[in-house]
Amino acid sequence: MVELITHPLAQFVGLLVVFLVVRLPVRKSAAYKLAADVAFFAAFTVLLLRNGIAPYLADDTALDVADRFAYGGLKTIWWIGGAMMLTSLVRLFLIFEGKPREVRLLQDVVVALIYISAALSIITYVFSLPIGTIIATSGIFAIILGLALQNTLSDVFSGIALNLGHPISPGHWIVLDGDVQGQVFETTWRSTQIRTATNDVVFIPNSLLARSRFTNTSYPDRSHGATLRIRLRLDRPPRAILELMNNVLLSSGTIEKDPAPTATIAAIDKDIVDMDLAFRVSDVDKVGAAKNELFDLIYRHVESVDLQLASSLPISSDPSGRTPGEKSRAGSGSRKLLNAIRLFSSLTEDEKDGLATSMKRLNFRKGEIIAHHDAALTSLIIIKSGVVVVEEPDGDTGKELDRLAPGDLFGEGGVLLGAVEVGEKRALTPVVAYEIAKEKLANLLKERPTIAEELAELLSARTQRQEALHQVAAIGAGQNKSALAARMRQLFHLTHNR
Repeated sequence: MVELITHPLAQFVGLLVVFLVVRLPVRKSAAYKLAADVAFFAAFTVLLLRNGIAPYLADDTALDVADRFAYGGLKTIWWIGGAMMLTSLVRLFLIFEGKPREVRLLQDVVVALIYISAALSIITYVFSLPIGTIIATSGIFAIILGLALQNTLSDVFSGIALNLGHPISPGHWIVLDGDVQGQVFETTWRSTQIRTATNDVVFIPNSLLARSRFTNTSYPDRSHGATLRIRLRLDRPPRAILELMNNVLLSSGTIEKDPAPTATIAAIDKDIVDMDLAFRVSDVDKVGAAKNELFDLIYRHVESVDLQLASSLPISSDPSGRTPGEKSRAGSGSRKLLNAIRLFSSLTEDEKDGLATSMKRLNFRKGEIIAHHDAALTSLIIIKSGVVVVEEPDGDTGKELDRLAPGDLFGEGGVLLGAVEVGEKRALTPVVAYEIAKEKLANLLKERPTIAEELAELLSARTQRQEALHQVAAIGAGQNKSALAARMRQLFHLTHNR
């Protein structure tokens, strides 16, 4: 029994069985498999050399048939074990340009070359066959096979070229000829797969992609530039309209601040001016959200200074001789501001007139502090025109929390709950605002208790947004809008319905 256990062949078989038991489970990590492959290959090499078997040398013809068969089997196992060890190294450590390889195409090519080399070595050192003759004979079959698989091989080698050149990578957004646009998520041997904005998958043969002209909107970085064209009535000097569009870009919280967005006059005639707004977003999939925000801001800024968006219809006038642009300027600025704010939409015309009369107009220079950090405001401030930045003091510089545009308001926390301002409000441009005193707002809430619900919703949403940007400990933080509305009703002695 002892002789059987110590027999060299038994040692080889035992080592192989232990390796298979340790290596075969599929859920093991790549590092674990590499360690097992290295340990097996090293132990197997030691056993071979200890028993006088050199796996890298051809068999001695003096050996009998049984020994040659046994030696050939052991050498074959050694070469396969070495190939497995190298492929484990490739799967774990082969990374190109410092990026993890979601696409395994290049790894598969290297692994295939390793196993082909191992097979040729087995033919040479195990079966002692001439490699040159075999290669020459197989070349004929390779030519026939290549002609039969010409399109497939073209896709394979095009895929290899695309991976080596790195014009695209998984996660990149590309635009192909024919207006096909999507995000690359996988490259296989034959095709590159992209997912479109409608969540459809387009399979593009690698050979076709290699020959096509495409635009990679995620290279050299993931930020993406876009342009928006706006047509406006030429009711003001072009310089004033240009300044207004710059304010639109300044008030956006979605677009990138660096590089700075730009507004450019693209065309002008007697009645209309065309403006191009150029901006960048952090990722191409945010272009739609940025444009939606800019359209809203354009409308609010244009309305704040009584401009008009251009129409394709001819400009008409009413019997009084005033154009539509002139008619829109009738009435006070505070009254029109109330009309544009959803919060006051439930008020009657008389109530809006009374509230507009009590509102106080405020003017702030560029850079002027409107409300200090940690100050409790005693009035509600509504922005009529301009841009306000909300910053939290952070050393010598401020951390930006938000930007406010025409129609936005602040101070509701201090007026309704006695809360302090989370950030400092500073005029980023010349700002015109209107102030509603706390006493007037209290009377208004008693007449219209439902406004408390909308203010609670506004305060809750703003608190949650600020908490997401920065952990703050403001009064009302962590409360939902129902709790805030209940507290407002209690403070102002409001009934639930009126």
